[in-house]
Amino acid sequence: MQDPNLRLIPTEENLRPPRRANERMGRNIVLAVILTLALLVGVIYSPLLWGNLPAAAESQAAPVAAARILQSDSSLFADQEALANLYDHVAKSVVSIDVLADASNVQFGNPFGLPDGETPQIGGQGSGWIYDSAGHIVTNNHVVENANEVTVRFFNGYWAEAEVVATDPEADLAVIKVTPPEGMEWQPLPLANPDDIRVGHMVIALGNPFGLDSTMTTGIVSALGRSQPAGESRYTLPDIIQTDAAINPGNSGGPLINLQGEVVGVNFAIQSQVRSNSGVGFTIPVSIIQRIVPALIENGAYNYPYLGISGQSISPQVAKLHELTNTQLGVYVAEVIRGGPSDSAGIVGSEETGDIIIAIDEQSVSSFEDLVGYLVTETAPGQTVTLTVLRSGEQRQIPVTLGERPNSAQLVSNPSTGSGQSGPVNARQAIELAEQAVIDGNLVDGDIIQRIVTPSVSNGVEVWEVELTTDTQSAKVTVERETGEILEVVVE
Repeated sequence: MQDPNLRLIPTEENLRPPRRANERMGRNIVLAVILTLALLVGVIYSPLLWGNLPAAAESQAAPVAAARILQSDSSLFADQEALANLYDHVAKSVVSIDVLADASNVQFGNPFGLPDGETPQIGGQGSGWIYDSAGHIVTNNHVVENANEVTVRFFNGYWAEAEVVATDPEADLAVIKVTPPEGMEWQPLPLANPDDIRVGHMVIALGNPFGLDSTMTTGIVSALGRSQPAGESRYTLPDIIQTDAAINPGNSGGPLINLQGEVVGVNFAIQSQVRSNSGVGFTIPVSIIQRIVPALIENGAYNYPYLGISGQSISPQVAKLHELTNTQLGVYVAEVIRGGPSDSAGIVGSEETGDIIIAIDEQSVSSFEDLVGYLVTETAPGQTVTLTVLRSGEQRQIPVTLGERPNSAQLVSNPSTGSGQSGPVNARQAIELAEQAVIDGNLVDGDIIQRIVTPSVSNGVEVWEVELTTDTQSAKVTVERETGEILEVVVE
């Protein structure tokens, strides 16, 4: 029995906790470690845990996340603001052009019930842009051709009557002039440097498609160095810019500009089956504007240089015909116009053994478009150029003093003076011949609503490829450019 008066003296053994208290403390330590690890796991995997929340939580978080993404990608806002600012700057320099012309050339009789002797008037519409501080505006020739009245409407709603200063059907360019309305902010558009234009560059088309004033569309330069017939000219227009910026009827004459607000060209044509944008538009380049527009203002006309040959690019068909290699590029001279500059210089033209032009003034010539482009943009009548030609495999340098290109009246009165660049059948005549062949043969049903003509080469022969479209059918007609003969008709 323990004596109640006996007091225990603590020893080292007695100071240790009992076994049950020891176990309790161990459990507490384990729990603390587990809680610490759980917190660490929560921090590391919380994004995954949040990702598994219900849809309601996601819908609340999504706008916040989207706002953060947009705020972080400030370039989107910068781009759209830059385009908006560019529009504000240049739109005031783009105009709408309304014209009235006699309908005497349109063969529909007198459907308006007008008294005999009075000619009905037809209206037209296009675009243009302010060229200089003297009141000159640039547009297309086909916009103002044969116009009796021309009215220019400005961005701010003002308008003014215009006079036609001069036109150039071969480049489809025209200059008109107005007296700016009082209080009008008159802002000419600057011209771009032709050497700075590259495929892939962003461009902007401004104009009045379908009469919708001050319309802006964007795209890129799709291709350079195209050639297209212009109006009734026998000659193709070189160095054409192709773009996918939306161009529609009414855009004609409006500017194509770069991101600096500089004019890179004048919109003038589209390639489409439905007479509206299909992503293939054509623009007269600034290199041609720089040459022709000042001459129209100062002299009323532009005098084109004239080489006096008939030739074509060396294609696989031409190379096979003349037993050339598949690496031989240039212009094959099929004919030299009698008494012309090339004839006087000794250039040889022949269907069998003609010269091959491979350079002009040391500038490489790979195609007929290269040759014509250099002539139009870099030379003038009376200037002497040096042609590098291959003759019977031997390279020669031949100086040629350029003449002045004959006009249409001269070509009609003296066909032997033709340049041969597009043959005696022009684009408009090719369309007429193609239509006649299709109509005479009863090959299509309904009215022809679309006409497209393109210069081409078939079996070594220069041709016009004419496509005629009705509501239900399409006819492709091949017309020989030299004789006007119908070579082939395919109806689909």
